[in-house]
Amino acid sequence: MAVMEVEDLEAFLTPGQTIAGLDLGTKTIGLAVSDLSRSLASPRPVIKRRKFTLDAIDLLTALKRDQVGAVVIGLPVNMDGSEGPRVQATRAFVRNMIEKTDLPFVFWDERLSTVAAERALIEMDVSRKKRAERIDSAAASFILQGALDRLQGLRAAARTRS
Repeated sequence: MAVMEVEDLEAFLTPGQTIAGLDLGTKTIGLAVSDLSRSLASPRPVIKRRKFTLDAIDLLTALKRDQVGAVVIGLPVNMDGSEGPRVQATRAFVRNMIEKTDLPFVFWDERLSTVAAERALIEMDVSRKKRAERIDSAAASFILQGALDRLQGLRAAARTRS
């Protein structure tokens, strides 16, 4: 498949499919998956990065296990809206993944998702060591939840127009 906009996602998915959220780090890939109603994001264990081919196998295995129909990946745009090297790396990752899967990818502005995730983990009194282990999946949950909330808003707007 290819990259699509979040507004086109609902029409593409079939019943029983979930949506995954990814927070791409240099050492780990944070992963979250929606429920079947596509309204709530839940973190999954992080994927430790090794080499792209191995990372892709691990990721695709996890996505298949959760019946994922599309992937929302955080795009680490700078606070001023400019795109730096991390955005380029994320786009390259998606280009390489598209060669290995038919799943569509949606880029999602992830500004402040890691900050929000860390605050949530601190509020839950998670120790510093455990926060470091969970931060990427928590950030993936924030990224995915933002997209899920947008989809719910689109569904509500469509019902109002009907």
